[in-house]
Amino acid sequence: MEQNTKFIFITGGVCSSLGKGIACASIGCLLEARGYSVALQKLDPYINVDPGTMSPYQHGEVYVTEDGAETDLDLGYYERFTSSVITRKNSISTGQIYDAVIKKERRGGYLGKTVQLVPHITDEIKFRINEVAEETKPDFQICEIGGTVGDIEGYPFLEAIRQIGWELGPQRVLYIHLTLIPLISAAGEYKTKPTQHSVNKLREIGIQPGILLCRTSIALTREMKEKIALFCNIPANAVVSARDIKSTIYEIPLVYREEGLDDLVVSHFGLNGGEPDMKEWKKIVSAITSPRNGPVTIAVVGKYIKLQDAYRSIYDALIHGGISNKASVEIRRIHAEEIEKKDPSELLRDVDGILVPWGFGKRGTLGKMMTIQYAREKKIPFFGICLGMQCSVVEFARNVLGLSEASSTEFEPDTPDPVISLMDEQRKIVDKGGTMRLGAYPCVLLKGTKARAAYGKDDATERHRHRWEFNNDYRERFEKEGFIIGGVSPDGHLVEIVELKDHPWFVGCQFHPELKSRPRDPHPLFRAFIKAALDYKEAKSPAPPPEA
Repeated sequence: MEQNTKFIFITGGVCSSLGKGIACASIGCLLEARGYSVALQKLDPYINVDPGTMSPYQHGEVYVTEDGAETDLDLGYYERFTSSVITRKNSISTGQIYDAVIKKERRGGYLGKTVQLVPHITDEIKFRINEVAEETKPDFQICEIGGTVGDIEGYPFLEAIRQIGWELGPQRVLYIHLTLIPLISAAGEYKTKPTQHSVNKLREIGIQPGILLCRTSIALTREMKEKIALFCNIPANAVVSARDIKSTIYEIPLVYREEGLDDLVVSHFGLNGGEPDMKEWKKIVSAITSPRNGPVTIAVVGKYIKLQDAYRSIYDALIHGGISNKASVEIRRIHAEEIEKKDPSELLRDVDGILVPWGFGKRGTLGKMMTIQYAREKKIPFFGICLGMQCSVVEFARNVLGLSEASSTEFEPDTPDPVISLMDEQRKIVDKGGTMRLGAYPCVLLKGTKARAAYGKDDATERHRHRWEFNNDYRERFEKEGFIIGGVSPDGHLVEIVELKDHPWFVGCQFHPELKSRPRDPHPLFRAFIKAALDYKEAKSPAPPPEA
């Protein structure tokens, strides 16, 4: 490791879902605000090669990078909070590590040696970490270790980062441990013992945290910090309150700044102090917490609604659209199957916009199409993403073109009218993992369309994750009835964006615009969608009485 990159390794203890990904992203945000360059990387202990074949209920959304990697949703936080460019090399899993080592062994790459967890698996992990540092040469590389300390599958990663600390020394390596200070409600007390045990687990394998981030609903008292410091062998000022936020996750970097977390980081590495420039970030938070307009209510009608992280990037992109319109956005999460049980108007009559997101499989698609029909007929601003766009095609075919049995071959392989069909290059594919149309592809935007107006340019590059597409055999019939093709691939073969002629704002896209939306740079389609929702709300609001 010849470069001078400084490494920050972030681990989690006590339980999962404490927010390691947001902690990594927030630290990156603070360091960038001080003028440093950062790279971020996620190391996941699961055996899967990537999360692409996992259920959203198991893992949350799959975040797709520009180069087509299917990764953990935490990488979305990395890109939204920092200017770091994420690629497949920024996401590592146990499955990838073992796959590489076994293939190397089969090629004779270990010269007849017995292949072992240490050093061969740990060496491959270290190689993947160092590869990012050598290619991007950041001032800081922040590595998140997935899972919880004590999980058996996480030990190879912990051993690998221990070795890096031993090889480079504290002048190049800092360990930060995110842990929980639970409230025992019956006793009315916050308990530090779980944190003590979690740190002891780390110390047993040779890792001494330099900073503790303690998740708690209140700020830690001086007494609590000193107690934790004593039993965890760190200075009391290195025990940081990671208190629950009240408004938005984008507030977290400011909370960490108030706690002096970035001061502790730069001090550990012996760097000069100074203040981070958080003006822009404060404006973002202010736009969310003190908006001038709204609120607008957006219904998100999906099939994975029960798990909040399943549509994490979509929810964030809606907030970004609100930022650009200086408006608050209230998101109403509705399960598509609930629509099937009731009249759509019962759940949708008072919303200002409707978004139907991505998904896989037939379950819930009827509810999505009922929702789309309601938005189309009632002239409510509508945004369909991936499967949401495909469902809008099927709904139009059935209810406008009169093709009552029209469908997607994903749901109905023998449909007589396959208005959505499998892409040609997908027909012979058998394996499921990593075989969809993945990553960034160009899109040509047609003049005179709402999409072209939103982007303000003739083309764009957007990220994809799908197997099925609009069937061009039906294209002429759709266009005759006011169905507009608003964006296509450069060769004109793949339909990327659809719109409706006689509707204030009805847009569906085959790609995932939410993956490229940032609080500093909201995606054009989300910006335009929220603007349309504001206009719709204003138009339906009763006019004020005339002045006497």
